[in-house]
Amino acid sequence: MNYPESVRFLYALGNEIKTAKLGLERIATLLGAMGNPQRGCRCVHVAGTNGKGSVCAMIAASLRAAGIRTGLFTSPHLAEPTERIQIDGRPVSAELFAAAFDRVHNTAEKLLANGALDLHPTYFETVAAMAFLLFRDLNVHTAVLEVGLGGRLDATNIVEPALSVITPIDYDHEAFLGKSIESIATEKAGIIKPGVPVVIAAQRPEVAAILEDRAAQVGAAVLSSAGWTAADVEMSAHGSRFRALGLDPLTVECRLPGEHQVANALTAITALHALGIPTSAMEQGIRETRWPGRIERVSEHPDIFLDGAHNPAGARSLAAYIDRFHSRRRVWLIYGAMRDKAVTEMAGILFPHAGDVILTAPRQPRALRPEVMASLVDHPAVRTAEHLGAALDLFRSEASPDDVAFITGSLFLVGEARTLLVE
Repeated sequence: MNYPESVRFLYALGNEIKTAKLGLERIATLLGAMGNPQRGCRCVHVAGTNGKGSVCAMIAASLRAAGIRTGLFTSPHLAEPTERIQIDGRPVSAELFAAAFDRVHNTAEKLLANGALDLHPTYFETVAAMAFLLFRDLNVHTAVLEVGLGGRLDATNIVEPALSVITPIDYDHEAFLGKSIESIATEKAGIIKPGVPVVIAAQRPEVAAILEDRAAQVGAAVLSSAGWTAADVEMSAHGSRFRALGLDPLTVECRLPGEHQVANALTAITALHALGIPTSAMEQGIRETRWPGRIERVSEHPDIFLDGAHNPAGARSLAAYIDRFHSRRRVWLIYGAMRDKAVTEMAGILFPHAGDVILTAPRQPRALRPEVMASLVDHPAVRTAEHLGAALDLFRSEASPDDVAFITGSLFLVGEARTLLVE
């Protein structure tokens, strides 16, 4: 198949969350039939609720700065599925993506025909297998892998990593991972492997206890990001600068906005130090890290920021950023969400920080209709717009050059906004 055909087939497999079939049997069978490409390079495996994408990006950029050929596997994508599989900082080409898809799909069809597979691999399993193939075939030395959902039964957990990393754990995907923070933590702790060191970011006490207990059970050394501290922190609306004090102190310039990115940088530094990466490469890598759609300014006069705050923890981080750097401006929220998200909770966190709220919907079947959302939330200046283009038209018709808007709530909405405003 060509690239458009491969993408259509992947989408036809169904929504990757709703159709998720957690377990490693299918991915193990599939990869085994292809020679176990996941064993072809060193892997850094990253789980968590929030911050894992940013931490992955910082680790990958620093590995590249150290001269290491680096793969990066993340999800979801914003505009094109090729974004999920990157080599040396660039998404793979459409041609490489389609060729890898053909190999995985053809293997799956043969396994289905002889009864070795029960069902075609899911969207996520298929793309994960494609990433492993491409990393092996294109001579990647170290691959940084972001967990898709949970950890224990996520398809990426098929790897035997050189290092595991767990960013802050909070509530998300409770339908799959359990209603309690303890059950969610237990699922994410499943990436901790016997004898493999694990970097653990600052956690709630009950979460830290579960992670540390799992590490003790399997004999995994715990490397706490608390071993590093940030001193002389200078924060701005566009990033931060600080000294990271630890075994090898370094000066960090992080161009990812938000106080939470300081903690993410310390987590990445802990991981990079464990991998033996030079301080100079860490400084360069973090300075060069970009992570689209996470408090990303895409327009000025008035400012428009994109942020994929799709769960309560993400909403709290965005609210703290707005409160610290934009509280004296007229703040607009252009908000859209999926039906399975904690909309009322996130609205309660975010909406008090905005003078104007425009509710809209990404072009997705699972999107919550704006008029339905309006009946669920409480704000004195809520309006609705049928789609993002209409929401932007409404904002631009009333906003002054000094105003600021945040397009948020769903990464699908952020992806649409990047297509309209950036690409």
